[in-house]
Amino acid sequence: MKVGYLGPQGSFTYMAVATAFAKAKLLPFVSIPACIKGVENKEVALAVIPIENTIEGSVNASIDYLYHQSKITVSSELVLPIQQQLMVTKNQSHRWKQSQKILSHPQALAQSQAFLTAYFPEATLEVTPSTAYAAQYVATHPQQALAAIAPKLSAEMYNLTIVQENIQDLAVNQTRFWVLGNQPITISQPQAASKISLALTLPDNLPGALHKALSVFSWREINLSKIESRPLKTTLGEYFFLIDLLKDKPDSIYDNAFEELKTLGAHLKIFGVYPIYSLAAI
Repeated sequence: MKVGYLGPQGSFTYMAVATAFAKAKLLPFVSIPACIKGVENKEVALAVIPIENTIEGSVNASIDYLYHQSKITVSSELVLPIQQQLMVTKNQSHRWKQSQKILSHPQALAQSQAFLTAYFPEATLEVTPSTAYAAQYVATHPQQALAAIAPKLSAEMYNLTIVQENIQDLAVNQTRFWVLGNQPITISQPQAASKISLALTLPDNLPGALHKALSVFSWREINLSKIESRPLKTTLGEYFFLIDLLKDKPDSIYDNAFEELKTLGAHLKIFGVYPIYSLAAI
C-alpha cells in the first residue's frame, strides 16, 4: 500500500506516517494540496496531512482545501508529540548564534517565537514547505549562515548538528494529523477515542442561528471538542464552522442531530467519522 505525506523525509508528517504505517511504501509530496490530490488521482491509497497544533491552532491550508475542493474522507487521526530543534551544519555549529536566516515551516516558526525573539531578534525568518525541507536546504548550503527548525530525525537524515533542543514555546506540544482515503486500514497504536468532524454553514436570515445549531448538540448531550469559524471565501462576513464531536453515543443520536440541523436550513459537510490514535515521538 502506498501512503502519501507532506515531505521530504524527516518532517513531522513523515514521523507520524512512518510510525503508523511502518510496512507501507511512503511517498512524499511537496504540499498539502498535492497530498490530497495524490489520493484523488489514485497515486496513493492514503495521505497524511497536518490539521492542528497545540500552539498554533488549525492548519488552514488543510481545512480550506478539504472544504472547498475535495470530497476525500478522513479515515483516522494521528496525534504526535512535537519537539522543535534548532540545527545547523557542522562547520557552523560554533557560531550558530550568528545565523542570519532561520528556515522552517510557518507552524514551526510560530511555535518557537519566544526562542527566536530572545536569540535571533534581527534574523530573517524564511518560510519553507516543511520542517524537513528547511533542514535539507541548510544541509546543502553549508557556507551560508543558516539554521533550520526541525525534528531530531531531520538532523540525523541530513547530517546536521542540533545546537538548541526543544525550543517550542510550550513543553506539551502536539500536532493532529488526518489520514485521508477510503482504504480499510489497521493502525497498531493506542486508540484514544473516536470523533466526527464536520463543516456547518448557517442560513443568514435566521436570528440566533448559531445558538439554535449548537442547542441541537446540547440537549442530546453530544460533546463538542472543537468549534472554529473559517471564511467561506465568497462575501466578507460569511463563514463556515468547523466542528469536532466526540463519538461516544449510538449512531442514531448523531443522525437525528444532523437531520434537525438540516430542518433549520443548515448545510453540513461530514469530513469523517474516525478513531484517534496516540503516537510516540521518534
